[in-house]
Amino acid sequence: MGCGTTPGLLPVAEALATYRRVLTPLPAREQPVEAALGQVLAAPVRAVVDLPLFDQSAVDGYAARSVDLAVATQDSPVRLTLSGDIPAGQSTETALAPGCAMRILTGAPVPPGADTIVRQEWVVREEDAIRVDRVVAPDTDLRHQGEELQVGTELAAAGTRLDAGRLAALAMAGVANVKAYPKARVTVLVTGDEVRPVGERLRPGQIYDANGPLVRGWLAQRGQPLVRCQAVADRFEDVCQALEQALAESDVIITTGGVSVGDRDYVPEVAERLGVTRHFWKLAQKPGKPLWFGTREGTALIGLPGNPAAVLVGLTVHVAEVLRVLEGDPAGPPWGHARLLEDARPDDRRDQWLRMRLQTDPLTGATALAPLPRQASHMLSNLMAADVLAWVPAGDDAWRADSVVRWLALK
Repeated sequence: MGCGTTPGLLPVAEALATYRRVLTPLPAREQPVEAALGQVLAAPVRAVVDLPLFDQSAVDGYAARSVDLAVATQDSPVRLTLSGDIPAGQSTETALAPGCAMRILTGAPVPPGADTIVRQEWVVREEDAIRVDRVVAPDTDLRHQGEELQVGTELAAAGTRLDAGRLAALAMAGVANVKAYPKARVTVLVTGDEVRPVGERLRPGQIYDANGPLVRGWLAQRGQPLVRCQAVADRFEDVCQALEQALAESDVIITTGGVSVGDRDYVPEVAERLGVTRHFWKLAQKPGKPLWFGTREGTALIGLPGNPAAVLVGLTVHVAEVLRVLEGDPAGPPWGHARLLEDARPDDRRDQWLRMRLQTDPLTGATALAPLPRQASHMLSNLMAADVLAWVPAGDDAWRADSVVRWLALK
């Protein structure tokens, strides 16, 4: 990708590779399993107990001996004497005697001597007995200890990101603690004298701040710890003070605005004065060309342009990859692939990130991409319809209908 990009600008693919090359995961730590939601395992996790932990009933019914039911028919039902009651959470060491049954609820331990479960809808209940009019084979509705997994079975490999379902699986297998990489702490600095919080009365030349809500909302969707989100004036001293504080308390710093070549674009100069090593500045992408990336003692600084669409690209493509690396996620971007339903806007010099809608290809029934209008870097109104950010390479005919392009989900 990017074979036709502008000379002197770093290709997008090389920027993504740079994050993997210069960043290392945050130190892993041992913690309770429930505290690790959204985190990536630093070590494999194995089952502490068998699942199921014991032989148990899969239904509400009656524990019985299959041999006692071998001759049961509708015309000649078998009568079994009730000798006990086993609710979930309790057990009995009393062996089931021949000709007897015990009431048992779903998940309760099967008593010694029983080898099958008779569903309650299959019996006629009497005061102290049940009548069964069918043969019930051994192991019917009976879960055996360890049939799902046994102690020591690997449940999750290192590099697995823990969602709610995985947490539940680990907890059920007796895993109380895991070793995982923490989520990165993020500080957001929104620069620009012209941007004001929504709801304020604007003076001539001022605009409402979209970048603050965009970055905060994006981080919240990921469950990312936010140290703070601060508005910073376009003054050298203010940028310096805010960035110095952020470097002391954050793993990742995201700035919006102030990274181009304007008279008040101070972020690159301040960053380098504060000892941040620059790894690249300016990418062969549109929007988001003047993206700045550097590090200081493990803290990553990503300077995004001020236009909201460029911020969206920076978050979805670049910040997401930085966070994956710092959080120990070995997987790269979760690309999707789909065919363009119509021509996209061509560009011979820079790769494009275009907001598109996912829909069904009327010819094949497969997922396809429909480009949206209003793609300029200062526009965001099409986010009401956009599902994905599509990567359309510069040059060639990658922008034409029927081309297959990569995309990243926006929702």
